[in-house]
Amino acid sequence: MAERWDLVIIGGGPAGLAAAVYGARARMSTLVIEKGRPGGQAATTEEVENYPGIRRTTGPELMNQFREHAEALGAKIVRGEVASVELEGPIKTIRTKQGEVYEARAVILCPGAEPRMLGVKGEAELRGKGVSYCATCDADFFTDLDVVVVGNGDAAVEEAIYLTRFASSVTLICIHPEGIMDANKASQERLFATPKIKVIWQTVVEEIQGEGRVERVVLRHLGTGERTELPCDGVFIFVGTTPRTEFLRGTGVELDAKGYIITDPDTLETNIPGVYAAGDARRKWLRQIVTAAADGAIAACAAEKFLAEEEQVHREILSPEEPVVAVFWSPANPLSLQVLQEAERVVAQMGGQVRLARIDCYKSTRAAARLGVFDVPTVRIFHKGIPLATLTEGFNHLEEWVVGHLPARI
Repeated sequence: MAERWDLVIIGGGPAGLAAAVYGARARMSTLVIEKGRPGGQAATTEEVENYPGIRRTTGPELMNQFREHAEALGAKIVRGEVASVELEGPIKTIRTKQGEVYEARAVILCPGAEPRMLGVKGEAELRGKGVSYCATCDADFFTDLDVVVVGNGDAAVEEAIYLTRFASSVTLICIHPEGIMDANKASQERLFATPKIKVIWQTVVEEIQGEGRVERVVLRHLGTGERTELPCDGVFIFVGTTPRTEFLRGTGVELDAKGYIITDPDTLETNIPGVYAAGDARRKWLRQIVTAAADGAIAACAAEKFLAEEEQVHREILSPEEPVVAVFWSPANPLSLQVLQEAERVVAQMGGQVRLARIDCYKSTRAAARLGVFDVPTVRIFHKGIPLATLTEGFNHLEEWVVGHLPARI
């Protein structure tokens, strides 16, 4: 039998672990499914200098703190790779390649992203044989050797600097003209001040060559078209990322043309109710540890509110055997306050034959929209979850309207 959780988080990077902290702290039963070690790509970053409140740390240290925090609050972290998901309906089902099955009332998708390949000749054949996408993982293998770094963003620059601790020389291949990089200015200054690093500008890698191991790269200058060979022992590639969202294709979750998950900008909910996305796999502008953590917090809080509203709707409107007079009101709407008071009087006079449900549309806009109510005030009569009648005006005759639309046996 499948384990059922209030909240299942797919992915244990900074977004997933932050979501676990907020989910567990909100007293939701919270499960994190992570296929590798918790922390995701952040756990492979050697130096972190831009996380607020922590001047300098390592990715593994910071992610370990995230993990310990989540577990201390009661979140459970399991290892597994998700094979398929069924996300429509009130109960979501998650199946892993290891054969485990989990059920959830809400899901947060935090699958993260993986390094993008250059797509040049020799790259795939020499991957793991001198071609790498993680300096923290593999730098030690290149002690006193010559390496090439491809890229010009924050990751490429920071990892090039880190590689100088091990390599004899580091050559960074930058696609832009001299002096232009996408990395932040502070990292660029450190790069240019590091003697072991040489930058080759306005150039791309066309081929990676070697017999069983990397021996050289073929470069092409974009200005002149000239091709040259550069001997090296390793190639580290940092040219962006690709979202790990293949498992979501065909599930109903809306993805953009690049495979990133499309979410509501405020709640991070996807197009499927009760399903949220956070972190690098979400379509967004800035992908950093701090923004991933913020995503996780937002998604978890939105999931908590979603579950609370769903519980209220089922408990007060859909589940009762008796007819329900539901008043959709707002404290910011004076008329709705009057309607609520009148409805309370009318229902009280019926001696328990009818229930009253109060839906505060200021706090629970989503719950009202789920029931098809967009005007405040609105009064709607339900019986066994079925809407019987709706009133949006003429509230002076509320009692007569309620009596006239109740089931005949009342």
